[in-house]
Amino acid sequence: MTSLHEAAIVDAILKGEWEKVLSEATEWSERSESSPRAFFAINIASLIQGNFAKAWHVHGQALEEPEDIESVKEWVEALQRTSPENSNVQLVTGLFLGQSAKSEESVACYEKAIELDPTSPYPHFFQAQIFQRMERKDLAIKSYREAVKRDSSYIAARLNLGVAYQDQGQLEMAIPQYREILKLHPDDAVAHTNLGCALAEQGKIEPAIIEYKRALELVPEDPEVHFALGGIYETKGRKDLAQRAYEEALRLAPDFFPAATAIGWYSLEKGRVDTALDYFSKALQVNPNDASATFGVGRVYDAKGKEEIAGDHYCRALDLEKNADRKSRILNFIDRIGGGRG
Repeated sequence: MTSLHEAAIVDAILKGEWEKVLSEATEWSERSESSPRAFFAINIASLIQGNFAKAWHVHGQALEEPEDIESVKEWVEALQRTSPENSNVQLVTGLFLGQSAKSEESVACYEKAIELDPTSPYPHFFQAQIFQRMERKDLAIKSYREAVKRDSSYIAARLNLGVAYQDQGQLEMAIPQYREILKLHPDDAVAHTNLGCALAEQGKIEPAIIEYKRALELVPEDPEVHFALGGIYETKGRKDLAQRAYEEALRLAPDFFPAATAIGWYSLEKGRVDTALDYFSKALQVNPNDASATFGVGRVYDAKGKEEIAGDHYCRALDLEKNADRKSRILNFIDRIGGGRG
């Protein structure tokens, strides 16, 4: 029975019938005589269909143990020997190599897949992901654009293209991608969230709030969206609303340390130094390298008159902080209080 499933999956791969690949592989994976090849087939079909959570879920059952990797490798190599001129075989090989820390080799397979089938968006999309991993951002954007050009409804490609533009500071290019996704899928929470973030970066606060609120209607238990909304309220000067949003993020995810840090600073501004210390400490329990929380602890000890302990935390925060602007602010603060104490 296993060989019948395997043969059916190979036939479906050659034809690009990814739903059949998924159904055959799922049935095979549920049998006692299953194989890592079944889980790999689920993995690749899920990646191609844009179900990345499912692809990641089965990744370990296909590509973690050395003997499993070898089994999948033999299968992929057999596909290459028998059907080297099939675009989907090159695509599958690229997906195997890309998940096996062989990025350069996977790019070559995607290029071959594009040559064999210039109409397919998938090799462009996965090639773009490899370029992103390699920090070749311009090439990633180019490949995502090619994927969208071949399938304008390819949500994952549009989303990644928008993110790539946004990472480059090209907000005027990112925003149309998110809006196009929402035309196709008005209930895409990620697109609403990303659009809200991009609008906020443009200084369009009210439209950003609308997008974040819409996202929360769709995913009310997402702590990151609550936290992002809190940041917008704080920018607007509505620190009471920001505090509520941060508290909700922390309620939903007690280990979400950025929210704990933000509440710590809010408490410190209100003069509640012990409460602030509790929240900064909570953040540092999760992430000892949180520069903002470390600096906040220093401010608390300063307020308590424990200047030596405060100074130690200021120096550590300065070491931890990677952002140049925030690092400069910490340094300026240290210089100010140092002069005042002299």
